[in-house]
Amino acid sequence: MASQGGGRKWLAGTLAGYLTAFAGLTLALDGGLALGVAYGIWAAAGVALTAVASHLLFREPLTKVMGAGIGLIVVGVLCIELGAAH
Repeated sequence: MASQGGGRKWLAGTLAGYLTAFAGLTLALDGGLALGVAYGIWAAAGVALTAVASHLLFREPLTKVMGAGIGLIVVGVLCIELGAAH
């Protein structure tokens, strides 16, 4: 199992990722991005990047259906962003 035996390198990488993500979210909100849009991007990016990272790091399957789902996530976030502009 990938979570076992990873040691401090995985912990440090995960911690750095979370800190970077929260700093980016803070800067986006400070810059005037609407909370609903920011959360939509946050959640969508988390789902999409987790699927891609698990494929690259752990050789988990990334099927055409999953790729289509990631594409739909991107389109959904774009629709939310465009809708928030009005």
